[in-house]
Amino acid sequence: MAVKIRLRRVGRHGDPQYRIVAADGRMPRDGRYIEQIGYYNPNQKDNIATIDEELALKWLHNGATPSDTVRALFSKLGIMEKFNAQKKEGK
Repeated sequence: MAVKIRLRRVGRHGDPQYRIVAADGRMPRDGRYIEQIGYYNPNQKDNIATIDEELALKWLHNGATPSDTVRALFSKLGIMEKFNAQKKEGK
């Protein structure tokens, strides 16, 4: 089972909001997921996601692959830097 960290769309038509979830790669975009990691609202002025950093790092260490958008959000929040630093240390 290939686990992906990706966006799951919620919200009404014309007002997108997203949940950041760890999901089986075979499931549809808005389908079943394993765990919710955070949320992202692109309509807010500051455009910053709210992410549980511990859960994100746990899933990255377990081999989950982030989508391009989620990788960009993680980089913006510094999660990818922490993951790479921990990976170099050997944790």
